[in-house]
Amino acid sequence: KQALSDAGVKPSDIDEVVLVGGSTRIPKVQQIVRELFGKEPHKGVNPDEVVAVGAAVQAGVLGGEVKDVLLLDVTPLSLGIETLGGVFTKLIERNTTIPTRKSEIFSTAADNQTSVEIHVLQGERPMARDNRTLGKFHLVGIPPAPRGIPQIEVTFDIDANGIVNVSAKDLGTGKEQKITITSSSGLSKDDINKMVREAESHADEDKRKHEEIEARNRADSLVYQTEKVLRENRDKLSDSDAKSVEAAIADCKKALEGTDIDAINRAADTLTQASHKVAESMYKSGAQAGGSQGGPSGDGSGTTAGGKTDEVIDAEYVDADEKKKEK
Repeated sequence: KQALSDAGVKPSDIDEVVLVGGSTRIPKVQQIVRELFGKEPHKGVNPDEVVAVGAAVQAGVLGGEVKDVLLLDVTPLSLGIETLGGVFTKLIERNTTIPTRKSEIFSTAADNQTSVEIHVLQGERPMARDNRTLGKFHLVGIPPAPRGIPQIEVTFDIDANGIVNVSAKDLGTGKEQKITITSSSGLSKDDINKMVREAESHADEDKRKHEEIEARNRADSLVYQTEKVLRENRDKLSDSDAKSVEAAIADCKKALEGTDIDAINRAADTLTQASHKVAESMYKSGAQAGGSQGGPSGDGSGTTAGGKTDEVIDAEYVDADEKKKEK
């Protein structure tokens, strides 16, 4: 059932079921196979010789003697990096067919941050500390800038031999660092199964911890962005609106000092509502200024803003394709 789930297929999608190992001669085992797949298992190959026959076929493929068979390997465990709050951010999911390549765009988590550490991990737990470290390296020489501005492309590249190449490139300067991991597996089947079982048994605990980190990252990012906008647009707000936003910021900071996730989320929601007043005041101010200057002359055609604004998410890095995560 686990193999079917990992492959994303149903029992009805399977054409043949080949029994592997002498224990599959047990009548009860064959009965379970029939009940699960709704068909008789294939018995054309001796169960004791199946693995050896398969190895011979793969040897033929690798040696170039067998042309009509394609054997694909998969990553036994997920691969990714550590992100803000000690979160394990997956770039390549478990059971992904190799060779494969995946890139994501990330950014800094602090103002004027000039370097980032890329902590490469393997495993299934959501927190970095609970997974296996494959390697670490640093990308330095990032120009000082507000957090979230630098664009850092992190790429995972796994070849057909399972060798993992991880690179980090600052798109602004072109500076790049990389690491090659030749034993990304290096684990026995029992070790891999143990890590998967641990992820399943700690799922609830890991979920709560991950939710806490996500809540903290979200609130921290919201405080940072709101303070920045407030500083730049204070003159466009009434005193009452400005004080309301400042109070919401203070409440959110206080909630972040505690461990109550619900309190942090409530404070963040309140700050979100308060920050809307800043946006409303900015638009009203802009509309009034535009009205006093009059409309443009010409054919009356309007202009369209072509830029896109990425949604900022509180984590250690920033995903340009989906979400931003800070490092």
